[in-house]
Amino acid sequence: MVQTPPDTYIPATSRKSVPVWAVLLAACAGQFLVVLDVSVVNTALPSMRSDLGMSAVGLQWVVNAYSIAFAGFMLLGGRAGDLFGRKRMFLVGLGLFTVASLAGGLAQAEWQLLAARAVQGLGAAVLAPSTLTILTSAVPAGPARIRAIATWSAVGAGGGAAGGLVGGVLTDLLSWRWVLLINVPIGALVVVAGVAWLTESRAGEARRLDVPGAVLVTAGLATLAYGIVQTEEKGWTASATLVPLAAGLLLLALFLLVEARTKVPLMPLKLFRVRSVSAANAAMFVCGGGMFAMWFFMTLYAQNVLGYSALKAGLALIPSSLTIVIGSKLAPRLMRVLGAKNVSVLGIVVAAAGFGWQSLMTADGGYLTSIMLPGIVMMFGAGLATTPLASLGTSGADPQDAGLVSGLINTSRTMGGALGLAVLSTVSASRMGGSTTPEALTAGYAMAFRTSGCILLVGVLVLLLWMPRDGRVSPSGV
Repeated sequence: MVQTPPDTYIPATSRKSVPVWAVLLAACAGQFLVVLDVSVVNTALPSMRSDLGMSAVGLQWVVNAYSIAFAGFMLLGGRAGDLFGRKRMFLVGLGLFTVASLAGGLAQAEWQLLAARAVQGLGAAVLAPSTLTILTSAVPAGPARIRAIATWSAVGAGGGAAGGLVGGVLTDLLSWRWVLLINVPIGALVVVAGVAWLTESRAGEARRLDVPGAVLVTAGLATLAYGIVQTEEKGWTASATLVPLAAGLLLLALFLLVEARTKVPLMPLKLFRVRSVSAANAAMFVCGGGMFAMWFFMTLYAQNVLGYSALKAGLALIPSSLTIVIGSKLAPRLMRVLGAKNVSVLGIVVAAAGFGWQSLMTADGGYLTSIMLPGIVMMFGAGLATTPLASLGTSGADPQDAGLVSGLINTSRTMGGALGLAVLSTVSASRMGGSTTPEALTAGYAMAFRTSGCILLVGVLVLLLWMPRDGRVSPSGV
């Protein structure tokens, strides 16, 4: 669900006549790059590991370094756009993202790649919130704006769906480095387009940046995820595990303390007094933890066990990638009949069934029953659940908080996914027991999918026990 931000103040000195299509093209190009880089690296992971000598833990941090930085700084990026100007933050974020992509593509060691991915995530967090606000500032309210937002949403969904295929093509035809280097010429072109076509806009009121809050929540999530990963190698009682786990929880507690005391918090805790907002965010966090790692493990299974090339693995995931779009498009129609809460529960149950089916995979599995069909069920359920959850997450909030609670939903999903990947990778590695035979790898990946299904069922319980009756929330605006 995308909430249209309120009309923003545009200084008269910054107005200029620019075709709407040009603004739409620049904003959508920035959004496409941000979403694409969440998934584009997945099909390149085996090549990264062999080229840089990366560990299994390092592979998951290729994904998590980006997603944690992205989630942790996303709300701060939106506030920075309000304060300093959306065009300025669009260009700053895109420039940082592009430079980090270059550094990652040229990385010669694991730490260099992971550092570049983290900076990429920071750039994406600064860039992403400005893309929609720039678009809505340039297009008058009404049918034209609705069409523009629909295009922006489709481009975002397309970026996520295209990640596996784009990554596979680039890895097979060139090398894994090009899944990052491709951002450089595209990013440079979009920067030029942004300078030429975009006009500046900012919120009319002065606001402060909650930098301590953003740093604390990002550091807390990263430290907690690191502690979870350490349990597989060191065990739960080792100091190497307990220290980062305790430090991560302490940092998150400090984050809540800062949010409760600061005048302009990054995440106003008062919003969570609205039961629908708190329940929807909790459910989205849990579901993100269960669903986010699907692409990670499917790609590793296809390449490490079934012997697919990077390109073939990317092609293999196209049906499931398209199905999530179908599910998200069907959800608003079902919401009118069943209500948002019931559609959310239905989608999560369908996804959990798909994860259970996927956990039956074998070392000599065929494409149809081991990848395509369970993938379709998983992602159809995910698409079906996400839209009504977003609707529920904003249904009880004040209109002036619509943009903020919409951002919170996206942040909850990404944060849950980052921690979920850490947990599931640890579960998978424990089941493998250090063996790299196809049978051991399959058993580990299967355990991860089985655990994901159980996590999703927890999400169902959260909705049933916590979410109030939604009264058939209208899907308008979805």
